[in-house]
Amino acid sequence: MRSTTAWRTATSGALEPALIRRRSLRPDDLAVRVDHCGVCHTDLHSVRDRTDDEAVVPGHEFTGAVTEVGSGVTRFRIGDRVAVGNIVDSCGTCAMCRTGQENFCHDFPTLTYGGTDRLDRTPTSGGFAREYVVRDRFAYALPPALDPAGAAPLLCAGITVWEPLRALDVGPGTRVAVVGLGGLGHLAVKLAAALGAEVSVVSRSSSKRDDARRLGAHELIVSTDAAQLAAARERFDVVVDTVAVAHDLSPYLRLVALDGTLTQVGHLGPVTVNTTDLLIGRKSLSSAGSGGTRATAELLDFCAEHGITADVEVLPSAKVNEALDRLARGDVRYRFVLDMSDL
Repeated sequence: MRSTTAWRTATSGALEPALIRRRSLRPDDLAVRVDHCGVCHTDLHSVRDRTDDEAVVPGHEFTGAVTEVGSGVTRFRIGDRVAVGNIVDSCGTCAMCRTGQENFCHDFPTLTYGGTDRLDRTPTSGGFAREYVVRDRFAYALPPALDPAGAAPLLCAGITVWEPLRALDVGPGTRVAVVGLGGLGHLAVKLAAALGAEVSVVSRSSSKRDDARRLGAHELIVSTDAAQLAAARERFDVVVDTVAVAHDLSPYLRLVALDGTLTQVGHLGPVTVNTTDLLIGRKSLSSAGSGGTRATAELLDFCAEHGITADVEVLPSAKVNEALDRLARGDVRYRFVLDMSDL
């Protein structure tokens, strides 16, 4: 076993520094020095909405450098820059895993934190730490062109919107609306625009209009303005809904064009849909979760080619609780990233 410092939940309801255990390297493992780790809404929920007393180390979108390799590793060497996302293992044998969709593993993928190791059955602890030990096939070479802080959120927020954009064949001539301009939404705008789509943003107010245009959208539609929503009815081939809380999908389904799709990637809880909202226009409702190894590698290459990273505010990891407080208030444009070098 090996030890590393980390930010772990405590009875105070905050994150506190602690010494945690990592497994000794297996033949197909890497030890990664975590340099930058993004802060996701999932991390906020894991800290603030806990239902048990088990301590959690959050963090599942990080970049760093390889410090040690297992005896069977051939893809990486010490010193290589790497990125790791929110999945660190899968069964490898089911139909989903065989097609590179490990995120849909029939045996459920092993999550970077809050999961269970497939071999020793210990709970996984995340990337709010100075070191992570990961199976080599779930680590990705970080292209030299990508800034490591700005690239960290690509491994969660980025891949979460990339998979549905690719699955729905977004490209030149596609009309895309992105609902919500936050951590997911701002990357959806950047990626859809780089794919060649005509992109609009749907937001509760006009305050982010300049940002929307800077990110690649040609307009912002104010969702609280009934006239603007009515004017946008049935205009979009794809609507990417990134809103992270429960909400009514009906206004956004009305934006979907004939045979178009609303893909809901922000809120993971139950939704209620009026079938008539799908029936009129033969519309589809879809969702997606994270991404498989093939799509994640493709995303990193695409982002390197097009110069895409997240818009981030980098904070020392000692300010992790401040980051969570501000994230809860929506006070970030558009992703917090922790610099882990102070651990």
